[in-house]
Amino acid sequence: MKNIKVDFFSESKKWPRRIPKIKTITKKTLNKMRSYFNNDQKYELNIILTNKSRMIKLNKIYKNKQSDTDVLTFITKNSNKNVGKILYCDIFFSIDTIEKFIHKNKTSIYDHFNHLLIHSFLHINGYNHKKNLDFKKMKKEEIKILGSFGITDPYTI
Repeated sequence: MKNIKVDFFSESKKWPRRIPKIKTITKKTLNKMRSYFNNDQKYELNIILTNKSRMIKLNKIYKNKQSDTDVLTFITKNSNKNVGKILYCDIFFSIDTIEKFIHKNKTSIYDHFNHLLIHSFLHINGYNHKKNLDFKKMKKEEIKILGSFGITDPYTI
């Protein structure tokens, strides 16, 4: 999709061998979710593959939480008459938290990554889970998109 640019950054030694597969998943997921993205807007997406310590710092600074998390999505909107509307999005993934989840739940790292990626892409496009009704709506979309990849409902694990 020409209005979406994606860059990948690795901050942990555990990510590099997985990056080719991560890039493939990201491309396929963007193609499946094309209808969620606004064609009148440009997207600059940074996929930052990091670790637990970085996520704890980010969570403390931006979310006022003292814990690790598997994914954080930051969105900055900008508008310029020469280039139009641009969404700058930084999506951080913690390998340590993801590995902990997949070992506990006996699931594939790539299926779980895809779920987190879909979750973040929905956030970028206006979905949230602050209220229970919003959570249910977002969860339903995640399950539907994951199903189109043949990935089972992660909420039943």
